Amino acid sequence: MISTYLKPLAEVDEARADHLAFVAELEEAGYSVTAGRIDPPTGGIILLDVDTEAEARELIAKDPYVRRGLASYTATGWHPARGALAGYQRVRKD
Repeated sequence: MISTYLKPLAEVDEARADHLAFVAELEEAGYSVTAGRIDPPTGGIILLDVDTEAEARELIAKDPYVRRGLASYTATGWHPARGALAGYQRVRKD
């Protein structure tokens, strides 16, 4: 999921602690593989381990950034074929 901030960075940062707690919950549940802010800070990326775009959208709808109208997300599918994530194995706690 690739986010784009919809409000000024200062306003986004006011909700950052809540957003990071949300990302930590995704990590704990095994949904988030990695996440981080885009540089320059105009949004971010959360690499989710899900089966469908609908599942990704359902999860991301709970992001405080989305709930507060601070960011929108675009879904982009990806299958790692090379590098550190090639052969990635799901660790989700279903």
